[in-house]
Amino acid sequence: MKSWMESQIPNPKSRIPRVLTVVAAVVFAAATFHAQEGHPLAGTWHGTWGPNATERHDVTLVLDYDGKAITGMMNPGPDAIHFSRVTLDPATWAVRFEATEKSAPILIDAKIEDVTSRHRRIVGTWTQGAMKGDFKVSRDD
Repeated sequence: MKSWMESQIPNPKSRIPRVLTVVAAVVFAAATFHAQEGHPLAGTWHGTWGPNATERHDVTLVLDYDGKAITGMMNPGPDAIHFSRVTLDPATWAVRFEATEKSAPILIDAKIEDVTSRHRRIVGTWTQGAMKGDFKVSRDD
């Protein structure tokens, strides 16, 4: 027969299933949260574009996916340029951005690099009228 003191101390073996259940729930929640990150283009991206290494222009992209189409803008604010069309080929992760700017249409042909990383990049070429250069942006957290 157990003494009163012994009956007040929980059996460590009965705690193991409870602890394992809590650990499993935390691991599952973390994995689910990461898996639910969303569309690979959705989010805010910062980087530069330019015709050479010394002549660079800062660029910010804000992209969204509504379940049917990718939408977004470049350099948000009063002078934001909205994309008229954004297409993604998930087989190759090639992406194309099209926008109409006052001076000349903008066409960005690029590819998503390191697509599984939270800090993925979009790298490619920027064409605006006769001006052509490279384009590099990284996704913010």
